Amino acid sequence: QVQLVESGGGLVQAGGSLRLSCEASGRTLSRYTMGWFRQTPGKERDFVAAISLSGSSTYYADSVKGRFTISRDNAKNTVYLQMNSLRPEDTAVYYCAATFRVLRTTVDMYDYWGQGTQVTVSS
Repeated sequence: QVQLVESGGGLVQAGGSLRLSCEASGRTLSRYTMGWFRQTPGKERDFVAAISLSGSSTYYADSVKGRFTISRDNAKNTVYLQMNSLRPEDTAVYYCAATFRVLRTTVDMYDYWGQGTQVTVSS
């Protein structure tokens, strides 16, 4: 079983940037496809981005394409989400997740989850 811990969230003005990190422990990260999701109060958890085992393939939600970049460093057991040109509508709790499956975009396809990190974008 893998444990995931997110960090890097915070308060930023619209147009600014943040980089989220997700560090894994318990098992090597290179065994898992990794994803980022986000959730606002009262709404479902939405897919943001996913990255393949080696990092050679990535997939993004249309709402973040061109602004967010997912990457991974398997040697450091860490996945990143670089978020640029942030908008107030990006405000949410961001979660990283791991799955043994190939690239997936739905919550039910992921097996392990972190506790989340809050991102707040002010206008």
